[in-house]
Amino acid sequence: MKLETNVEGSFYVTIACIDCDQCRQLAPETFSEVSGYSAVIKQPIHPTEKAKAFQALLACPTGAIHSEDKEGLREAMQDFPLLINDGVYYCGFTSHRSYGASSYLIVHPDGNWLVDAPRWHPHLVENIEKLGGINYIFLTHQDDVADAARYASHFQAERFIHEKELSAQPDAEHIMKGTEPISWHPDFRLIMAPGHTPGHMLLLYRQQFLFTGDHLAWDRDQEDLTAYRDHCWYSWTEQTRSMQRLAEETFSWILPGHGDRIHLPPLQMKEAMNRLVRRMQKQ
Repeated sequence: MKLETNVEGSFYVTIACIDCDQCRQLAPETFSEVSGYSAVIKQPIHPTEKAKAFQALLACPTGAIHSEDKEGLREAMQDFPLLINDGVYYCGFTSHRSYGASSYLIVHPDGNWLVDAPRWHPHLVENIEKLGGINYIFLTHQDDVADAARYASHFQAERFIHEKELSAQPDAEHIMKGTEPISWHPDFRLIMAPGHTPGHMLLLYRQQFLFTGDHLAWDRDQEDLTAYRDHCWYSWTEQTRSMQRLAEETFSWILPGHGDRIHLPPLQMKEAMNRLVRRMQKQ
């Protein structure tokens, strides 16, 4: 059933929406939040707008976005994974089992990495195969594993997860322990960041790209970094401590599971991190 908040036209959102925000990130010209759910606020007209709207349709974890006009849908399916920058891709095809969390692919000469997991989709699998497949799957925490086991089996990939999240992927190949960061490879640093969950981890790639799971994101309305206290399932005190340690790292991209991505110069990112830590300490 269509939500009444949609404007008239081919694209519309149904009551299956879970307000995960993926469509609003991918096609902000078309979708916005209205009364606690996503809705079509403007029908896409230009080809670029329509392509983005179809990408949002495909990324939706619950199939809540529909279009009566299917012209361009097949082409949009071939767009995934979407290149972000320098061999880092957004996978799309989010899963309702991870509440629509984003996942990412890193194409690397020593083996490709999947960060968290999308839902299984043959077109995405085929396009990842064209990019060299998957050698490693880094799971930030138990909430966002989605179809990680199926991707691991298909690609014969090795999974990373913290021991405190192991119930979500009990046969994972690499079990992280403790709270100290691990330099797994010159380009890959595994950062332990308990707080949202007890064994939450982050992946820092080439001291540029920080994959943050549910630890840290960009707030488009406040135009600043944010952490989600209302969705902190373990300990806000621990998450604040983890954030304080993270502020000492160097990076310029934040690629979260939930929330907006952001790219800032390293100095500006450091300043934004310090502001966030101060706000968290006061809460």
